[in-house]
Amino acid sequence: MHAPTNAPIPSDLLLRAYRSGIFPMADAREDQQVYWVEPRERAILPLEGFRCSRSLAKVIRQERFRVTCNADFAGVIAACAAPRPEHPETWISHRIEASYLALHAAGHAHSIECWQGEALVGGLYGVAFARAFCGESMFSVARDASKVALAWLVALLQRADYRVLDCQFMTGHLESLGAVAVSRDEYLHLLAGAVAGGQGQSLPAAYASVLSAAGAGAGASSPGKLIAQSLIHTS
Repeated sequence: MHAPTNAPIPSDLLLRAYRSGIFPMADAREDQQVYWVEPRERAILPLEGFRCSRSLAKVIRQERFRVTCNADFAGVIAACAAPRPEHPETWISHRIEASYLALHAAGHAHSIECWQGEALVGGLYGVAFARAFCGESMFSVARDASKVALAWLVALLQRADYRVLDCQFMTGHLESLGAVAVSRDEYLHLLAGAVAGGQGQSLPAAYASVLSAAGAGAGASSPGKLIAQSLIHTS
């Protein structure tokens, strides 16, 4: 299915697509058309199966990055769309970027950011509905920044009682962190369970609860220590 207009994809259409296991892509940054994808094999990251290595847990505990939620959604998606040596062209067209900015404004798309000082050095974004989070893309310009962002995402989704973390396509990087491949039918079954489970806590609310718990001294003296602690106990 193609849409030749350069107007953003309506947010309600995007959400209906995600609930059906479908998502949009484009061939290039300037491409006005989008096509709808439903992979035969899907990568998911079981929330209790995230592999948090000792070295990654140390980076998280030491808070080498300041981690935020929805502090710069536009900056994250722009960085994800930027050319990379291994991927000189991007599937995130200007139209797709505008569509997710609108979805974010409507409260259904969220980002996790990693900062060094005032510099945005890593992050990810995706779409949330019911008890499912569909990760779209991540980037990193500092070592371990995208891993830290993903670790925080997993911990927040656990805290909010989500059921599915969709990673779309399998990569070696995702597999090393615990992602597994499932068939399209199995993914749709998992997705149906996440939707039937009702509306989960929002990602920003889960993030705020971590800050509050850390501030209250609930088993950790900092948000990073609380996140690392929760991942070590479940991995």
